[in-house]
Amino acid sequence: MSTTTKNEATIEAVPDLPVIKTTREFDATPERVFRAHVDPDLYAQWVGPNGTETEIQTWDARTGGSWAFRGTSAGGEHSFYGSFHEVRPNERIVQTFTWAGDPDGVSLETLVFEALEGGRCRIVATSVVETIEVRDQWLSSGMEVGVNDGYAKLDALFANDEA
Repeated sequence: MSTTTKNEATIEAVPDLPVIKTTREFDATPERVFRAHVDPDLYAQWVGPNGTETEIQTWDARTGGSWAFRGTSAGGEHSFYGSFHEVRPNERIVQTFTWAGDPDGVSLETLVFEALEGGRCRIVATSVVETIEVRDQWLSSGMEVGVNDGYAKLDALFANDEA
């Protein structure tokens, strides 16, 4: 029997910079958390808010690769795409992120996977957007719901040994 910890993402604006920093801990090793971010079948199971079905359209999780997916829910359909700039197994992913509804709004995201005691992992994700105004729009968009719902689904996959 495994014990799980209630984890919430911390989402914060970096003062005076167009940067959002998200930090989250998992009761899983960096290898498992990394795999859940690069395996398209796993990623589709947990990303996004509850009630969203995710369809992976393109997924080449390697340095120089690309990705695209569509999320469908009662609220409609949203598509996202980007490029993997660096994929360093179990340590780091650097990628672009674009919502198809705003193709000029590209963010650069760096995810760092930190090993913690007890076989746990912390992700620190840093998203750089175009302006402070865009950063503030993202923060007021309700993005924390999708982040926290998605990571809670990922916790459940880990707890059930499905990821």
